[in-house]
Amino acid sequence: MASTRNRNRYDNRRVQGRQAYYEDGNAARRLEEVPVRPKKKLSKTAQKNRAKSTNMGKGYIVFLILVCALATGACVHYIKLTALVTAQKSAVDAKELELNELKSDNDAYYSEIMTNVDLEEIRDRAINELGMEYAAEDQIKYYTPGNNNYVRQYQDVPEK
Repeated sequence: MASTRNRNRYDNRRVQGRQAYYEDGNAARRLEEVPVRPKKKLSKTAQKNRAKSTNMGKGYIVFLILVCALATGACVHYIKLTALVTAQKSAVDAKELELNELKSDNDAYYSEIMTNVDLEEIRDRAINELGMEYAAEDQIKYYTPGNNNYVRQYQDVPEK
């Protein structure tokens, strides 16, 4: 019930605003017509200012053309840079693929070479043909490296 009443009020206001009629019960009566308000006349300077603000001058049109040209140039430059970056990425990917292939070939060659090397034969030749011997315990000297993981020898190791 309340919602119907509210809807009727809204409808009454809407109708009243357009035609100066509103419903009161089930019969519509014509009320006083809404008086037409006379338009305020603007001064000539205000009219000139409004006309100037709505017109576009030659300078403004040139400015807009320049801005559009700059925006178009920036967009074209951005597209070129994007294409360049894409091309460089594909070149890097191709180089990485080539590197991986070379690494796998290198590993295969290394493993083939290592399987062909017989360490027993090398030890036997070193001892029998070249006269090499294993180092004795008193010949081995141990050094502890400082901060580095390796030791550099700048001079001969003393006999002591």
